[in-house]
Amino acid sequence: MSDNVSVGTPAPPVVSGSDNLASRLVGVIFSPRDTFTKIVARPAWVGALALVTLVVAVLTFVFLSTEVGQSAWLDQQVRQTEAFSGQVTEQQYSMFQGMAPTVRYWGAGFTVLMVPIFNLIITGILLAVFNAMLGGSASFKQVAAVLAHSGAVSIVQQLFIFPLNYARESMSSATNLGLLVPFLDEGNLIARFLGTIDLFIIWWLLVLAIGLGVLYRRKTAPIFWSFMGVYVVIALVIALVMRGASGGA
Repeated sequence: MSDNVSVGTPAPPVVSGSDNLASRLVGVIFSPRDTFTKIVARPAWVGALALVTLVVAVLTFVFLSTEVGQSAWLDQQVRQTEAFSGQVTEQQYSMFQGMAPTVRYWGAGFTVLMVPIFNLIITGILLAVFNAMLGGSASFKQVAAVLAHSGAVSIVQQLFIFPLNYARESMSSATNLGLLVPFLDEGNLIARFLGTIDLFIIWWLLVLAIGLGVLYRRKTAPIFWSFMGVYVVIALVIALVMRGASGGA
């Protein structure tokens, strides 16, 4: 049988022990291939997506409710504005200051709105690529379940960076590759590019690749490196746009 044949609806495997939502999310972190085999056989995605969204939204709300979080958000807005326009006006800074006390609601609300939308869009893209283009036959529910459960990495990410960002008094990523080149100016193209590449996103792409490999009976490595290629291109485009907008060399 060709390794390009996708999984239809396999018979549920014999499951030992608990197979609830929490155990599946934990399993995705510690034993992804075995866990995704169970998820593909019994796909359920709404609960996983809801829990991931809730955890990210709550931690965002809590962080931005603190003075440290609001100060970090204000600093981030200034840095982002400077990265694109090169200068923050007094009017812009006053506007950011006025928004800071309520940004916790905007941040949590944005998460609740955008995480499900993002997941639905990515599910559609994956179905188009693996089913329509590569001849797979997985269902929407199966792909959505794999994607939603891969969000377990996002929970770990939030639990890791929340105390770290609080201690650093910063919302900038503490796990991006830009930290490897502290000797470069923030406006440098290489620094901007590496700063867009985050280790947790790489981990998420790997976990997602494992899940899709199980679902479509394909090798993980080609899927992962394809994802990484897209990620690198996106990161490079962002870096170039930021450099162009700020007038950097």
